[in-house]
Amino acid sequence: MTKTLFKDMTEAEAYLKEKFGENESYDFGLLHTHLFKFPVLLVYINGLIDGPTLTDLMTGTMKNPPEEDVSQNEIMNHYFPYYSITQYDSKEKWISALLSGQVTFILENGSVYTVDVRSYPGRTPEEPDNEKVVRGSRDGFTENIVLNTALIRRRIRDTNLRFELHQISSMSKMDIAISYIKGVANEENLELIRKRLKKIKHDGFTMSDKALEEWLFVQGFHPVPFVRFTERPDIAAAHLLEGHILLVVDTSPSVIIVPTTLFHHLQHAEEYRQAPAIGTLVRSIRFFGVFFSLFLLPFWYLMAKNTEYLPEALDFLGPNETSEIPLILQLIFADIGIEFLRLAAIHTPTPLSTAMGIIAALVIGQMAVDVGLFVAEVILYTAITAIFTFAIPSYELSIATKIFRMFLLLSAAAFGANGLFIATVCLVWYICSLKPLNVPYLWPLIPFYPRAFARIIIRFPMPTNAKRPFITRSPVRDRSK
Repeated sequence: MTKTLFKDMTEAEAYLKEKFGENESYDFGLLHTHLFKFPVLLVYINGLIDGPTLTDLMTGTMKNPPEEDVSQNEIMNHYFPYYSITQYDSKEKWISALLSGQVTFILENGSVYTVDVRSYPGRTPEEPDNEKVVRGSRDGFTENIVLNTALIRRRIRDTNLRFELHQISSMSKMDIAISYIKGVANEENLELIRKRLKKIKHDGFTMSDKALEEWLFVQGFHPVPFVRFTERPDIAAAHLLEGHILLVVDTSPSVIIVPTTLFHHLQHAEEYRQAPAIGTLVRSIRFFGVFFSLFLLPFWYLMAKNTEYLPEALDFLGPNETSEIPLILQLIFADIGIEFLRLAAIHTPTPLSTAMGIIAALVIGQMAVDVGLFVAEVILYTAITAIFTFAIPSYELSIATKIFRMFLLLSAAAFGANGLFIATVCLVWYICSLKPLNVPYLWPLIPFYPRAFARIIIRFPMPTNAKRPFITRSPVRDRSK
């Protein structure tokens, strides 16, 4: 049975002019043309279609008309020289497809078809700046959801790999693909994500993946990230094979990985591109860096203010000079100053960023010490702490670490060693209380799973890594099958 949305082509044209306005949008195309011997109304959004492909298709219909007498709908279903053709019986679904870049053919009898010749503006895959490796692939996700799913599909050539497409928000109608391997991913987690997607009521998701995280996992004012973001297809594919679920958002070069824990944010692809011993060494150094980024400044401040606690081997700790500004304020100002330096580097044009960094580090830093605003040790230990913080692979976690460090530092300044101890206990309690997607954030440390924790600390050879992580709750944990 022929499905028609309108009585005829004239009614369809009037509907479109009412929807989009007449001559109000320069990128909205409305063209009367012919498909073989039948007049059609061609509708498209300029800039989202592949013009040369559409021209070739239309030219082909003029050169090779069907010999027998066929109907308009048979022309589209059997003779149009293209594979991706869809007929619509819903105006809402059709308009959504049109706005996503599909070309519409409206026939004389009111039937509506779309042909997928989309060509989104965007860049080609390139290595992400914040996830570089010495050895490994140099491709990365882009802002095109079709290209991103293809990069994943290229690495997992299995019929059980799924990409469920959903549209959320009332105006932007953002495309989101839930990616998982059927039979490997946990169905309860999948159903929970689907239900939360359906509950989203909003007009637009221009901030795409980050906005989706806040809606799905009710992040609120928690500073720590509840999901892992990656721009590398190999990392995304590796997590799929472990039983994780991906959320691929159109217009975003990052893919969301769930469920995750704190230790997922401390992993890096470079560990798996080197020998297991080297990967373990790199991972251990990173863990020490995270620890010192949190506790170096508060501990140094306590030792500097309570020199009587220092053993003779550590009597060099503490400032040798004095300043009119209290030591705690110097540390706070220096830490905030480095944050300003980071923001300035982001907003400064690339050719000028190097010069800006040299001026800030050498000129301003040295002059601040010379005029007596800071003591030299404050600049030294603040800079070392910043280096430790930059060693954290997850940008979101590194920002959260700065917030926690300031909390520990202020607690140590206000209540001394007891304040630092209590603040540390409160921090551990807070992180332990987090359970995004019903997964303990400090797993496998708390609750303690010895074998799983050993795999967190040690980068085992790949042949011995035959189990999927327990937190994914995969129905098939054995990866050797």
